[in-house]
Amino acid sequence: MITSDTNRHPFLAGLSKHRGVPPTVMVIFGASGDLTKRKLVPAIYNLALDNLLPADFHLIGYGRSPMEDRAFQQLTVDAIEEFSRRPLDPEIWRIKDQAFYFSGGYGSVDAFKRLYERIKAVEQGLGRDVQLIFYISTPPTVFGDIIHALGESGMAHHNRDKGSLLSKVVIEKPFGRDLESAQELNRVIAGQFTEQQVYRIDHYLGKETVQDLLVQRFANAIFEPIWNREYVDHVQITVAESLGVGSRGGYYDESGALRDMIQNHTMQLLALTAMEPPVSLDPESIRDEKVKVLKAIQPLNLKAEYGDVIRARYGEGLINGEGVPGYMQEQGIPEDSTTETYAALRLFINNWRWKGVPFYMRSGKRLARRVSEIVVQFKRPPGILFSEGDRFNVAPNSMVLRIQPDEGVTVVINSKIPGLETRTQPVKMDFGYKTTFGSNTPEAYERLILDSMIGDSTLFIRGDETEASWRLITPILKHWEACQDTGLEDYVAGSWGPVAADRMLWEHQHEWRRSGS
Repeated sequence: MITSDTNRHPFLAGLSKHRGVPPTVMVIFGASGDLTKRKLVPAIYNLALDNLLPADFHLIGYGRSPMEDRAFQQLTVDAIEEFSRRPLDPEIWRIKDQAFYFSGGYGSVDAFKRLYERIKAVEQGLGRDVQLIFYISTPPTVFGDIIHALGESGMAHHNRDKGSLLSKVVIEKPFGRDLESAQELNRVIAGQFTEQQVYRIDHYLGKETVQDLLVQRFANAIFEPIWNREYVDHVQITVAESLGVGSRGGYYDESGALRDMIQNHTMQLLALTAMEPPVSLDPESIRDEKVKVLKAIQPLNLKAEYGDVIRARYGEGLINGEGVPGYMQEQGIPEDSTTETYAALRLFINNWRWKGVPFYMRSGKRLARRVSEIVVQFKRPPGILFSEGDRFNVAPNSMVLRIQPDEGVTVVINSKIPGLETRTQPVKMDFGYKTTFGSNTPEAYERLILDSMIGDSTLFIRGDETEASWRLITPILKHWEACQDTGLEDYVAGSWGPVAADRMLWEHQHEWRRSGS
């Protein structure tokens, strides 16, 4: 944070690279939670290291459990030492007078009013207006209570007559459990905040390679002309985890793979992959196009045979050579659970660009490896040349955008094998972030917290976008609820999922890429 010593670092003199950002007070609701320690505090610290925080920045942790200011300050230090991508510099993170803790109920208007008085005291001490950022990192059951209390206490309307100083609310996922709950939460938010003040966060959008997707598409003339149904055979989006549910079994069982990953992360990846070129890089122009493509997805066929949706859960198996239990043996899982740990969808987009091109999405736990990627597979050339005999190993061209863990882009082309005989084989043209730019790239939360402070909503989700996504997903959830465990497949931990998911692609003469290979 800020100290009186201005010689060691330009940030200490208040010379932020974003000089237009006013003094900021950030309140983190759920300040003692795991996300705050693992992601939020390290992100704020790294912004300070990079001289990207406003000149006067104050952090307030809010939670239901009592905690002394000094204990909260030590919590931030411990979080940085354990989870930051760069080591702690005590000269930068001097927080005695700029980090506080406030305890109270999440729906207590009286507690929020007392919090507001504390914030006003900070503002008065600075002698300048401050912008307020409320980061909601709590269980979703109290989202509405917090929003209501922010409005009733007056904090939601702080400096409302000063457009550049509007208070902002950052809301973590999950944003609703279905279409109805998402619509209700949007109504609650709209009662206290304008859409301009709301930042619905999906940390996947803060990842460098997700942002690079737009650059690859729209800044390279070799890609955009063939990014359509004339040249693209199909698209695969994979978000896979090798971990199981661990100690989060009780929470996960209330969610499942469809809610936990497909509805948000993978749908965002699909929207960025399939959207039309925006008229500008203005946040609303980009978000307009994402909403359009989500609305163009045709309703899914939910029939068990030749349907567009597969669900499954993992059984016992091997991960990295070690035996792991099945989902039903994990701690906190009810005996009658029908929750899926794997979901795969086949989608079709009814617009001019993508008519007839299948988009396959899959996400699951206890899969063969941790990997997130987008594969755009192009159509094969006409079988006239290089198509006869065993000499010609010709694969379809593809573009693989690796989101994690090995961030980069791979393009698969066909090449001649050196020698007197004409033989071919597929080869990879590979670009890796680590080898080109170094490995210490900013974390997603650094970008997203910074964007919320400067008022850039490009990488955040708009209210109508959440509803468009839930409008597609909710019928699946209702269908599965009615079916109970009928149609719930099994797969071995350490595999790539159920055979039924492979079969869904075989129906169109496609097969899943061996992700991460």
